[in-house]
Amino acid sequence: MSVTPEAHDVGRASRIVAETMMAGHPDHDAAAPAAPTHHGERSVREIAATVHDPEIPVLSIQDLGILRDARLEEDGTAVVVITPTYSGCPAMDTITSDVREALRAAGHEQVRVDTVLQPAWTTDWMTEEGRAKLREYGIAPPTGRAAVGPIAVGLSVKCPQCDSPNTREMTRFSSTACKALYQCRECLEPFDHFKVH
Repeated sequence: MSVTPEAHDVGRASRIVAETMMAGHPDHDAAAPAAPTHHGERSVREIAATVHDPEIPVLSIQDLGILRDARLEEDGTAVVVITPTYSGCPAMDTITSDVREALRAAGHEQVRVDTVLQPAWTTDWMTEEGRAKLREYGIAPPTGRAAVGPIAVGLSVKCPQCDSPNTREMTRFSSTACKALYQCRECLEPFDHFKVH
């Protein structure tokens, strides 16, 4: 196949080759799905994973484990599926809005954010990196795994400041429903503990 003189630039030559190859193909005349505009090489998941939890800003929704799925559908719609840490979590509206904003800023014109409640979120979904970030931020990360049978008794929660296991629970609920307030008996610092769910 030869390239005609008017197809002197690479972009135009590519279009001519593609049109020639598609001529006569049964799907050639079908409407092609609209591709998102200029969002670069980053995937929908990579973009959504940059969104941070408004209640614990050192954690991304990926770290927290609430980012359940992210994909680009054939029609060009960027779809993100999130699960709240608990029913009625007040951060979900902000997270949904932030995900939409991040994807639109990356060039996705059509965005859908779905919230699913089943299966229910569990601290087992938190990443190890997320647990480390919690500790560095001064929040004791959840210890152990969520119970699927007999409930394990937690003997101690280590202080994120001095790493002492000599701590006590001051109140079952702290700044958010998913955290308890503890105090270290060694350094005397109060700290949040992200409860196992």
